[in-house]
Amino acid sequence: MPPVLSDAAVRSWIAEHVPAADYRGKRVLLVIPDATRTAPLPLLFGALHDHLGGVVKQLDLIVALGTHQPMPEAASVKMIGVSPEDRAGRFANVGLFNHEWDNPDRLATIGTLSATETAELSGARLSLDVPVEINRRVLDYDVLLVLGPVFPHEVVGFSGGNKYFFPGISGPQLLNFFHWLGALVTNVGIIGVKDTPVRRVVERAAKLIPIERRCLAFVVRPDAALYGLFYGTPEQAWSD
Repeated sequence: MPPVLSDAAVRSWIAEHVPAADYRGKRVLLVIPDATRTAPLPLLFGALHDHLGGVVKQLDLIVALGTHQPMPEAASVKMIGVSPEDRAGRFANVGLFNHEWDNPDRLATIGTLSATETAELSGARLSLDVPVEINRRVLDYDVLLVLGPVFPHEVVGFSGGNKYFFPGISGPQLLNFFHWLGALVTNVGIIGVKDTPVRRVVERAAKLIPIERRCLAFVVRPDAALYGLFYGTPEQAWSD
């Protein structure tokens, strides 16, 4: 088993592997997990803010709730390791948003998966047109940076990468489609399997997002200690 990374090692890794120049002058939205996921967000958000905060035009966060309950502001601030004093001061200009999967006013349709595509992706289990909706806020940014752990998942096979968009900040029609698809494939055929029909739907839908996407993925212990980090595109995170 690899050694646990120290806080200093994590900060050094981010400084070396996340090119600050790529974010200069850009509006960046961090897509983060909610409190149901194990993640050392205080360390990672703090390191990213220290690394990028001085070069970006804007750095905000959205909690990829999927259909989970919204997190109160106080809980979200605590989750990322920011004190009330720093929230009112140093981080006052950082937007912190909940996804709203069931609010049509907060969603934008970015395309459609056709019946032909869904039949191909699902292995002919389902064949229907599925609108692809995503949180409208993403359209206000230049870069979407996923910040989340990777581990086996009972619907998608593995969490992480583009899963933070779908279902993380998705609208209900795609959500309903691939949860039903996951039920048809069954848990036995999905969990811990890298390439599943549901994962293919997620990856195909993500190609419709008209914003640059990046991913800082990581592997953690149950106590949130970090074993490893990856930076690149969500597709690279999935394929590697």
